[in-house]
Amino acid sequence: MELTSINQHYRMGIATSLSEIGRDQWDTLLQSQLQRNPFLSYTFLDALHETHCACKATGWQPCFITLWDDDNLVGAYPLYQKMHSYGEYVFDWAWADAYQRYGFSYYPKLLSAIPFTPVTGCRAIARNTEVQEILIAIQKEMTLSDQFSSCHTLFLPQADVDLYRDAGFLIRTGVQFHWKNQNYHDFDEFLTTLSAKKSKNIRAERRKVREQGISFSHISGSDASDDDWHFFKKCYDLTYANHRSTPYLNLAFFLRIGKEMPDNIFLIVAVKDGEKIAASLLIYDEERLYGRYWGCLQSYPCLHFETAYYQAIELCIRKKINIFEGGAQGEHKIARGFLPEKTWSAHLLARPEFSDAVAQFLNRETNGVELYIDELNQHTPYRNPTDKDTPPTV
Repeated sequence: MELTSINQHYRMGIATSLSEIGRDQWDTLLQSQLQRNPFLSYTFLDALHETHCACKATGWQPCFITLWDDDNLVGAYPLYQKMHSYGEYVFDWAWADAYQRYGFSYYPKLLSAIPFTPVTGCRAIARNTEVQEILIAIQKEMTLSDQFSSCHTLFLPQADVDLYRDAGFLIRTGVQFHWKNQNYHDFDEFLTTLSAKKSKNIRAERRKVREQGISFSHISGSDASDDDWHFFKKCYDLTYANHRSTPYLNLAFFLRIGKEMPDNIFLIVAVKDGEKIAASLLIYDEERLYGRYWGCLQSYPCLHFETAYYQAIELCIRKKINIFEGGAQGEHKIARGFLPEKTWSAHLLARPEFSDAVAQFLNRETNGVELYIDELNQHTPYRNPTDKDTPPTV
C-alpha cells in the first residue's frame, strides 16, 4: 500500500510483532513522551501477544504503525485488524449489524486500543504533534484503502480529541467512574467527606465482611507466588463463568506480567477460616490505580465491594495514589465515592452512507451522555461543605 501522508523525512513501517520494533525503541519513545501508563509498556503488550491472548488466532492481528527517523523510533500507533468486537468496551455491535443487514462486511476493521483494557491512554505515540498527525493520517488512509470497513481509536486522552476531529473522525463520548484521593490520611477521613447516609452504608458493608470472619492480604507483584496467581486465575475464570462468558486472558499471561512488571501489580486476597475465598487484581503507576479483575469461589454479602473497592481505596490512601479507576461501567460505584468521568473515542467509517448515519446517532448519544452526567452529578455521594450533618463514627 502506498501512503501519501508520510513526510519524506520519515520512514514508515507496519509491525506485526513488537519484536520487530524492539523493547528499547518502544520504551524509549514512551519515556520521551512521559507515557508511564503501564498498559502501553512493551512488557504488557508483548505479554498479551506472546501468550496468545491477543493475536491473529483470537481475532486481534497486530499491525502497529511505526515512524522512524533514521534508526530512531519517533512515532508508534498500536493498531489491530479485528475480526469481531469482543474485548473493546466501546460497543459497536449495532453498527456491525447494520452493515450485515445491507449486505456489507463490517469485519475486518481496524482498532487502536489496549486489548481487553478500558483505560485511557495515548494512541498516536509521537515525539511531536507533526508525527501524531502523520500517524493518524496513515491510519485514515489504511481505513479508506477498501480493505477495512472502519477504524476505531478507543479511550483517547481529551487533549488528543481535536487531532482526530480535525482529521475527519467522528468523536464518541462515554462514562466511567473514578475515585479521587484528596490527600486522605486514612479510610475514616475519606468517609467523613461523604453524606451521612453513604458513610453509614459503607461502614455497615465493611462490618458485615468482618463479622463473617473475612480478612485480607495485600500482595505486591514481587511477593506474589505462582500459587497466588493460580488462585487468582481460578477466581477470574469463575467470574466469566457466572456471566456465561469465556475469559479473555490465560494463566500464562498473568504469570508473565507477575514476573516481568511486579512493581505495577497488587493482588488483594480475601481469606476465611484460613482458606482463600476471593481475589482482585490491581495495576498501578505513580498517579493511578486501575481495578482490573475480581472473582470469588463463593458469594458472601458485601465481599465484592470490600475486595474490589474498599481495599483498593485503602491502598490508594496508603501509597498516596491520586486516582482509582474502577473499570468500565457501574453506577453502583457512585454510592461508594466514585464520580463520573467522560471518556472519548474516535471512529472513521469508510462508507459515507454509514458514516452519516453513525454521525447522527453519535450526536443524539452525546446529548444523552451529557444529560446522564449532569443527573449523576446531582446525586453526588459527597457532603456539601455547608452541611451540618456529621457522619456517624460507628
